[in-house]
Amino acid sequence: MGRRIPQDKRFLKDIEIIDIAEEGKGVARYEDLVLFIEKAIPGDTVEVELQRKKKNFAEGRVVSIQTPSPYRIEAFCPHFGTCGGCKWQHMAYDAQLKFKQQSVDNALTRIGKVDTSAMEDILPSGQTEYYRNKLEFTFSNKRWLTNRDEQAAPQNMDALGFHVPGRFDKILDITHCFLQQDPSNDLRNKVRDFAVSQDISFYDLREHTGALRNLIIRTSSTGEVMVIVVFAYPEEGQVELLMDFIVGQFPNLTSLLYIINQKRNDTIFDQDIHVYAGRDFIYEEMEGLKFKVGPKSFYQTNSRQAYELYKITREFAGLTGDELVYDLYTGAGTIANFVARTAKRVVGVEYVPSAIEDAKVNSATNGIANTVFYAGDMKDVLTAEFVERQGKPDVVITDPPRAGMHPDVVDRILEMEAPKVVYVSCNAATQARDLQLLSEKYKVDRIKPVDMFPHTQHVENVVLLTLKIK
Repeated sequence: MGRRIPQDKRFLKDIEIIDIAEEGKGVARYEDLVLFIEKAIPGDTVEVELQRKKKNFAEGRVVSIQTPSPYRIEAFCPHFGTCGGCKWQHMAYDAQLKFKQQSVDNALTRIGKVDTSAMEDILPSGQTEYYRNKLEFTFSNKRWLTNRDEQAAPQNMDALGFHVPGRFDKILDITHCFLQQDPSNDLRNKVRDFAVSQDISFYDLREHTGALRNLIIRTSSTGEVMVIVVFAYPEEGQVELLMDFIVGQFPNLTSLLYIINQKRNDTIFDQDIHVYAGRDFIYEEMEGLKFKVGPKSFYQTNSRQAYELYKITREFAGLTGDELVYDLYTGAGTIANFVARTAKRVVGVEYVPSAIEDAKVNSATNGIANTVFYAGDMKDVLTAEFVERQGKPDVVITDPPRAGMHPDVVDRILEMEAPKVVYVSCNAATQARDLQLLSEKYKVDRIKPVDMFPHTQHVENVVLLTLKIK
């Protein structure tokens, strides 16, 4: 627990923000404390209210900006500051890129002891608005009231939007989101208004009651749109009523699906999918390759930037057509199929069986015959016997989740001694930890950060490792 802060020390003036933390908070120093301050950016001088204090650090909020940072700009979204997303929207995009590159550099040098002289400039995102291809919204009968709402005294407390940070049961009703292209906003608003007009109940996140639970919208670079409505406890006829309304308002949807989820959590991976209209998938496309994306499929949420990320991965791999490639954590086989045309053979391994089925379908759809995919826990699949059967790889591509690679997987990579390893990561800290372990036999040759998520602190990073000469 944090220590109680005396009233006379709760408010601090003339606090200069000197850095930014990985979670997007401004960093400052005061006496023997490191301060983490919400919504502050480097270069600001602010008055701060301390809210939580521990032995060596404290957390606080900005009371007033005494001198604004040269990086500070006006946020363009009316929900900024209340919604939990886009926390860097008040920072110029060039500055966002600067601090993302700096965060990668810091993690690699501090945790991984990596020489970052090989680091290249971060690749900016071609789009900084409407770049996401998937958003998930939550229905709730407990709407979060902003100051404007409280003044207007709303009669209806139903909301369809995003969770308010720190409040699992409160949902901010979203009028316009700048993250996803049309028809996302129009569809969300019309679904909410129709449900309210028809007295279809919104989910109660505490009591676990109500008809409507989630709305998931997926769009693609091919122009196709998937809509998934997640119900909890609908009354008779309500599913058909709402789904018919959506079909009537948006007749060009590629895929309209629904789920009945009465579990205590929102995950849909163990739930049955019901097709109401259209097909049960949409297509993404890269370089003429088509990728099937279903309701449970993983696909990079910034389609255009994913293409750039995969091109960098392929370039780092330096394939000539003669290589055996292992694609670890292959997901739906997007990278595996993307590089297959320039490889002799690609072996993909992934934990989620349904993703592996998608990977096989994606190969078949594109007429790719030199891929093979295996499902199972990476540390259990990637054994010495597996490598003996499949062959020793010339290139290993690994794109693990945020937690990084299991130590057993790192050990297996060290044992295989592939001449090249291309490590794609969404978490530079865990990547740095793994690079430190791999440094026993590998050296870092190239580093390339990629901005996939403008206005957030998140950044992807691609590292090329080559086997040290014995």
